[in-house]
Amino acid sequence: EVENKNEKTALNEKGKGLDVGLKSFTVLDDGTTYKNINKTTVVKKLERKLKREQRSLSRKYENLKKRGEKTATKRANINKNVYRVQRLHQRLAAIRAEYVKSIVCDLVKDKPSYITIEDLNIKGMMKNRHLSKAIADQCFGLFLIWLLAKCTEHGIELRQVDRFYPSSKKCSCCGHVKRKLKLSERTYRCEQCHIEIDRDQNASINLLQATEYTVLTS
Repeated sequence: EVENKNEKTALNEKGKGLDVGLKSFTVLDDGTTYKNINKTTVVKKLERKLKREQRSLSRKYENLKKRGEKTATKRANINKNVYRVQRLHQRLAAIRAEYVKSIVCDLVKDKPSYITIEDLNIKGMMKNRHLSKAIADQCFGLFLIWLLAKCTEHGIELRQVDRFYPSSKKCSCCGHVKRKLKLSERTYRCEQCHIEIDRDQNASINLLQATEYTVLTS
């Protein structure tokens, strides 16, 4: 108990608001941006290699089915191909997990008093067949688990704002809420105070300033 109290007294007075997405993994209220690692050259190269191996494996299975060739050599080649596919999946998963872990460690490094995030409907988002793979590759679920664990460890309050909170549509300067905001609009332009700000940073500031939220940490 004494150690927990010491942790809490060492926290900053400032908090952090962060908006997660697909263009960038997350953007903070101060403009700090963590890129989408799936758009990097290393991951793209591994993804292309994985596709080639999967196509090769699919062809081998098709040939085996059509010709009925069940020789030891054919089976060994298929097993080697399966192993290569599994290894590539493992490597990609490890790279993504390590990146998410590094972001979480960086977020709690300066010990803010609280971190505010938005309640993401991950299951609902996964139903979009055009975006499901991109969403899965971002590892949002893993990010939330590790962020919650780290915030609990350091005594940081992790706040979660309701998913219907208009963080993207609301002006972080004057509070005006837009009726419509297209996904293609990457710069938020307010009709009231005429401020122009990055869409994701604007959402992060709104999350930072949110007064209604659920505290996830105990």
